[in-house]
Amino acid sequence: MTARVTINANTTSTPYTVTISDGQGHQWLADEPAEVGGADAGPSPGHLTLSSLGACTLITLQMFAARKEWPLMGVAVELELNPDGKPAAGGTVIRRNISLTGALNAEQQERLLQVADACPMHKLLTGEVRIDTLLVP
Repeated sequence: MTARVTINANTTSTPYTVTISDGQGHQWLADEPAEVGGADAGPSPGHLTLSSLGACTLITLQMFAARKEWPLMGVAVELELNPDGKPAAGGTVIRRNISLTGALNAEQQERLLQVADACPMHKLLTGEVRIDTLLVP
Protein backbone atom coordinates (compact mmCIF):
# COMPACT_ATOMS: atom_id res chain seq x y z
CA MET A 1 0.00 0.00 0.00
CA THR A 2 1.36 3.42 -0.94
CA ALA A 3 1.80 6.13 1.65
CA ARG A 4 -0.86 8.39 0.15
CA VAL A 5 -4.17 6.93 -0.97
CA THR A 6 -7.05 9.16 -2.01
CA ILE A 7 -10.55 7.82 -2.54
CA ASN A 8 -13.59 9.83 -3.63
CA ALA A 9 -17.12 8.73 -2.70
CA ASN A 10 -20.13 10.42 -4.27
CA THR A 11 -23.90 10.08 -4.10
CA THR A 12 -25.92 8.79 -7.03
CA SER A 13 -29.57 9.24 -7.95
CA THR A 14 -30.33 5.94 -6.17
CA PRO A 15 -30.62 6.22 -2.37
CA TYR A 16 -27.63 4.71 -0.53
CA THR A 17 -25.80 3.78 -3.74
CA VAL A 18 -22.36 5.37 -3.77
CA THR A 19 -19.84 5.63 -6.59
CA ILE A 20 -16.26 5.30 -5.45
CA SER A 21 -13.18 6.22 -7.47
CA ASP A 22 -9.47 6.29 -6.82
CA GLY A 23 -8.16 8.81 -9.36
CA GLN A 24 -6.34 6.03 -11.23
CA GLY A 25 -9.27 5.14 -13.47
CA HIS A 26 -10.84 2.58 -11.13
CA GLN A 27 -14.46 3.00 -10.18
CA TRP A 28 -16.79 0.79 -8.14
CA LEU A 29 -20.02 0.93 -6.17
CA ALA A 30 -21.01 0.56 -2.55
CA ASP A 31 -24.59 0.16 -1.42
CA GLU A 32 -26.81 -1.21 1.29
CA PRO A 33 -28.94 -4.35 1.00
CA ALA A 34 -32.54 -4.00 -0.18
CA GLU A 35 -33.88 -4.96 3.28
CA VAL A 36 -32.53 -1.67 4.69
CA GLY A 37 -33.62 0.47 1.75
CA GLY A 38 -30.63 0.15 -0.56
CA ALA A 39 -30.60 -1.07 -4.14
CA ASP A 40 -28.09 -3.85 -3.38
CA ALA A 41 -26.06 -2.56 -6.35
CA GLY A 42 -22.72 -3.23 -4.67
CA PRO A 43 -21.10 -4.46 -1.49
CA SER A 44 -21.87 -2.72 1.78
CA PRO A 45 -19.20 -0.64 3.53
CA GLY A 46 -18.58 -3.57 5.91
CA HIS A 47 -18.06 -5.93 3.00
CA LEU A 48 -15.64 -3.47 1.41
CA THR A 49 -13.62 -3.27 4.63
CA LEU A 50 -13.38 -7.06 4.85
CA SER A 51 -12.50 -7.31 1.16
CA SER A 52 -9.59 -4.90 1.70
CA LEU A 53 -8.23 -7.08 4.49
CA GLY A 54 -8.75 -10.26 2.46
CA ALA A 55 -7.06 -8.91 -0.65
CA CYS A 56 -4.15 -7.46 1.32
CA THR A 57 -3.65 -10.71 3.24
CA LEU A 58 -3.63 -12.79 0.07
CA ILE A 59 -1.31 -10.46 -1.86
CA THR A 60 1.11 -10.16 1.08
CA LEU A 61 1.33 -13.94 1.45
CA GLN A 62 1.89 -14.42 -2.29
CA MET A 63 4.64 -11.78 -2.36
CA PHE A 64 6.40 -13.22 0.69
CA ALA A 65 6.27 -16.82 -0.58
CA ALA A 66 7.50 -15.77 -4.04
CA ARG A 67 10.43 -13.88 -2.52
CA LYS A 68 11.34 -16.95 -0.43
CA GLU A 69 10.71 -19.25 -3.44
CA TRP A 70 8.32 -21.34 -1.35
CA PRO A 71 5.84 -23.68 -3.11
CA LEU A 72 2.71 -21.68 -2.30
CA MET A 73 0.25 -22.58 -5.05
CA GLY A 74 -2.83 -20.79 -3.76
CA VAL A 75 -4.40 -18.89 -0.90
CA ALA A 76 -8.04 -18.54 0.12
CA VAL A 77 -9.14 -16.08 2.79
CA GLU A 78 -12.59 -16.13 4.39
CA LEU A 79 -13.56 -13.22 6.62
CA GLU A 80 -16.49 -12.67 8.95
CA LEU A 81 -17.42 -9.51 10.81
CA ASN A 82 -18.63 -10.21 14.37
CA PRO A 83 -19.27 -13.90 13.59
CA ASP A 84 -20.73 -14.59 17.05
CA GLY A 85 -22.93 -11.49 17.10
CA LYS A 86 -22.07 -8.12 18.56
CA PRO A 87 -19.26 -8.54 21.12
CA ALA A 88 -20.25 -7.89 24.74
CA ALA A 89 -17.50 -5.30 25.21
CA GLY A 90 -18.85 -3.32 22.25
CA GLY A 91 -15.73 -3.90 20.14
CA THR A 92 -15.45 -5.48 16.75
CA VAL A 93 -14.26 -8.98 15.93
CA ILE A 94 -13.02 -10.03 12.51
CA ARG A 95 -12.54 -13.75 12.05
CA ARG A 96 -10.03 -14.54 9.30
CA ASN A 97 -9.66 -18.12 8.07
CA ILE A 98 -6.71 -18.70 5.75
CA SER A 99 -6.28 -21.78 3.59
CA LEU A 100 -2.89 -22.42 1.97
CA THR A 101 -2.34 -24.73 -0.99
CA GLY A 102 1.06 -26.11 -1.86
CA ALA A 103 3.77 -28.40 -0.51
CA LEU A 104 4.55 -26.19 2.48
CA ASN A 105 6.06 -27.63 5.63
CA ALA A 106 4.75 -26.77 9.10
CA GLU A 107 7.45 -24.13 9.66
CA GLN A 108 6.58 -22.37 6.38
CA GLN A 109 2.87 -22.46 7.20
CA GLU A 110 3.50 -20.96 10.64
CA ARG A 111 5.69 -18.21 9.16
CA LEU A 112 2.99 -17.37 6.59
CA LEU A 113 0.47 -17.06 9.42
CA GLN A 114 2.78 -14.53 11.08
CA VAL A 115 3.20 -12.68 7.78
CA ALA A 116 -0.60 -12.46 7.40
CA ASP A 117 -0.73 -10.50 10.66
CA ALA A 118 1.85 -8.09 9.24
CA CYS A 119 -0.05 -7.15 6.07
CA PRO A 120 -0.65 -3.39 5.78
CA MET A 121 -4.45 -3.60 6.15
CA HIS A 122 -4.15 -5.80 9.24
CA LYS A 123 -1.82 -3.23 10.77
CA LEU A 124 -4.21 -0.41 9.83
CA LEU A 125 -7.24 -2.15 11.31
CA THR A 126 -5.50 -3.17 14.53
CA GLY A 127 -3.56 0.05 15.08
CA GLU A 128 -4.71 3.39 16.33
CA VAL A 129 -6.57 5.29 13.61
CA ARG A 130 -7.37 8.98 13.78
CA ILE A 131 -9.93 10.41 11.37
CA ASP A 132 -9.75 14.17 10.80
CA THR A 133 -13.08 15.30 9.35
CA LEU A 134 -13.48 18.69 7.71
CA LEU A 135 -16.49 20.25 6.05
CA VAL A 136 -15.31 21.79 2.78
CA PRO A 137 -17.21 24.08 0.39
